[in-house]
Amino acid sequence: MKAYVFPGQGSQFIGMGKDLYDSNPNSKALFEQANNILGFDIVNIMFNGTVEELKQTKVTQPAIFLHSTILAASLGNNFKPDMVAGHSLGELSALVANKVLQFEDGLRLVSQRAMAMQKACEAEPSTMAAIIGLDDNVVEEICKSIDGVVVAANYNCPGQLVISGNTLAVQDTCEKLTEAGAKRALLLPVGGAFHSPLMEPARAELAAAIANTKFSTGICPIYQNVTAGAISSPEEIKENLMAQLTAPVRWTQTMQNMIADGATSFTEVGPGKVLQGLVKKVDRAMHTESANS
Repeated sequence: MKAYVFPGQGSQFIGMGKDLYDSNPNSKALFEQANNILGFDIVNIMFNGTVEELKQTKVTQPAIFLHSTILAASLGNNFKPDMVAGHSLGELSALVANKVLQFEDGLRLVSQRAMAMQKACEAEPSTMAAIIGLDDNVVEEICKSIDGVVVAANYNCPGQLVISGNTLAVQDTCEKLTEAGAKRALLLPVGGAFHSPLMEPARAELAAAIANTKFSTGICPIYQNVTAGAISSPEEIKENLMAQLTAPVRWTQTMQNMIADGATSFTEVGPGKVLQGLVKKVDRAMHTESANS
């Protein structure tokens, strides 16, 4: 069974998607449609902008979404997923690729998500940190012992978990985790505490937009971040997507469940190769590839 996975924020690079724009008229039309929907020239930033411009959340999230969804569309009849999943932002790319969401609706939700998250980030000093080399339950227990808001946010692969919360609480947790034997506890260059309770204002804002968007039955199940399980019901998909911003990304469990349910290969659709590496950490023998190749 073929699984297709879609990356999240952090995988962007200048020039991503330009090959699609230059070689495929349908892809070019979708990129130009995106400029009109967003109200600014995102295509120029993606192809010719600076790294700093591309790093702005309001640009990064739509840019990754565009590269992923337009790349999936360019595969035509070769895009035949038995299951899909997306890491954080990538979940919206996956929902467009498997026909639960229309391209235009998905892009609008991504833009609203980015703006809402940016506002939440500005409301309170907050950050995230990658913890390498500790069992998940040790990280979870130490987070619970810390004053302030700090939670397990991204279960990326066995031995790699990202925590999220108030800046001081995350720094204190990193010290405690290092004392507990973590190989690394590294603060990440992000603008805020994604997938933590501090994203509640953004979650509420995005939930209202999701509620007013049409969700259809997809061409295959999606394994969602909140549950890590296969979901086909449009209403369930909506509810899980509404909860996503304040809930952890259960990526390790998602990969494990997809493999247990029969996945024999994983194709990463979008910029970078991060997700292929995470799949290999779950099952070294699993076949992985990039849709770009």
